[in-house]
Order: sequence, then structure tokens, then C-alpha cells
Amino acid sequence: MGQGLWRVVRNQQLQQEGYSEQGYLTREQSRRMAANNISNTSHRKQVQGGIDIYHLLKARKSKEQEGFINLEMLPPELSFTILSYLNATDLCLASCVWQDLANDELLWQGLCKSTWGHCSIYNKNPPLGFSFRKLYMQLDEGSLTFNANPDEGVNYFMSKGILDDSPKEIAKFIFCTRTLNWKKLRIYLDERRDVLDDLVTLHNFRNQFLPNALREFFRHIHAPEERGEYLETLITKFSHRFCACNPDLMRELGLSPDAVYVLCYSLILLSIDLTSPHVKNKMSKREFIRNTRRAAQNISEDFVGHLYDNIYLIGHVAA
Repeated sequence: MGQGLWRVVRNQQLQQEGYSEQGYLTREQSRRMAANNISNTSHRKQVQGGIDIYHLLKARKSKEQEGFINLEMLPPELSFTILSYLNATDLCLASCVWQDLANDELLWQGLCKSTWGHCSIYNKNPPLGFSFRKLYMQLDEGSLTFNANPDEGVNYFMSKGILDDSPKEIAKFIFCTRTLNWKKLRIYLDERRDVLDDLVTLHNFRNQFLPNALREFFRHIHAPEERGEYLETLITKFSHRFCACNPDLMRELGLSPDAVYVLCYSLILLSIDLTSPHVKNKMSKREFIRNTRRAAQNISEDFVGHLYDNIYLIGHVAA
């Protein structure tokens, strides 16, 4: 009975120390665990300059200590890594608690460049009183202005010194930005053909299959909803750029910019035919090859067949 009472008391002690109810450890196992805990604790303290992160994260038992850990108690590198996952709104809220950390320029610089990949001001010496947090607010306001009125948005960026008054700089800004409304952007590029020319030259279609290159092109420069002069201009510019990026392929296949132009139109029509629910009788592969080779006679049958397979498997080139 004395031995059974001792086991009950021992089990209670083990439960209080965090062990399960299943028996107890041998003396040798206890020694090993104690030695490992001591070595791990000392190693953490050596690496972290005396700050035991494990203790900070795990040893919080009272209700007053529950919740998110105080970032100021962590090493700066770890704190900045955690804050780098926040968006601008959350980072502003975090600055109310950890002002020195959340207002760090590196964090706001990363937010600016991840959303607006290119700005003229990035390559200039920053003016007096410059901060990336202020720049983020200006970029956000300018993008909203652009989505309401493209010309006013571009003028706002120029007035703040964010963009230079150059078609090439505007084209780079558009190419590296994903927050601009594509409908407003299409209107702006239709009016600013000089910016459109520089925007097309920023694309690199080297070693890309024609339908895939056309999809990438229309992801940056959205196609108009209706067929017209602007669509013809886009396809013409794409055809010349694709040929310029793949001169060896063009010689091997015997293609010219005019032939690529015909193929692009054929791919767009095929995309509409295969993806539209209103078209019941879909174009077959044999029909597509026959119609395309009738318009461009020097194109091989195998190459045109691969074009059909790409649209059939992947989908619309201008979706």
C-alpha cells in the first residue's frame, strides 16, 4: 500500500511538471532530458545574446501574459522579419504599439517596391525630409487618382517628383505596377501611343511559344472588348516585337511580322470559338489548320497544329 501511495504522489508531481499520465521516466532518462534542456538553453542564450526566445514565447502562464509577444523583446532581425509580412494598413496599426520598429524605412521601402516596382524617384538622391512611408501614401493616392482619371494621376506623380516626364519612365512605371485599373489604362495607352511603344519594347518574348507570348502581352496591355483600330495596332506592335525577340526562330519557320500578325488574329478567333458558350459547333483542328494555312501559306502544318493544341488545352489568349 505504501508503494501504491508513493506512485500516486509521484504521478501528481509529474503532471504538475508537464508530463503525461503514462508512468514516469527512469533516472537515466531524467538526467538526459535535464542535460539537453540545460545545453539547449545555454546555446539559445549564446546565439541570441542572452535573450531566451523560447522562454519568451512559451513560458506565459498567467492570463495577463497571454496574446502576442512584445516585438521589442525580440532581436531586431526577427522583429523586422515578422513585420515585413504586414500590409500597409496593418503596419500603420503596428506603429501605434511598436513605433520605432514599424516606422523603419526598410519596411516601407519594401512595401513601395513590391507594389510599384519602378519609380523615377528610386534612382535619385532623396530630397530633404524624404521617407518611404510618406512615399507609399503618395503612390497610393496617385494610383487612386489614375484609376479615376489617368491624365490627372500621371500629373500627380510628376508633381510629387515620383515620375519623370518621359514616355519611357511612364511605360516602366505601368509595366511594374499592378494597382492600375486596366480599363482606364487601356484608354490612356490608346491616347498615348508614345508610351505604348515604349511599353511594348519592355516585353521579352525570347524562346516563348507564340500563344503564351500573346497571353503575357495581353496581361500587361489589355485587349479592347471590340475589334477595331486599337486592336490592330496592338497586334501589329506585338508581331514586330515577337519577331525581334526571336530572329532565329523566324528564319527557321520562314515567318515574317505579317505572318505572325495573321497567326495572332487566327489565335484570337480560335480562342473565342472554343471558349464561347454561344458557339455550339466548335472549330476542329483540321479546319483551323486549313483556314490558317490558306491565309499564310508558308507555315508548316505541324506548327499550326501545335497552336490549336495550346488554345484547346490552356484557353483564351486574351482572357
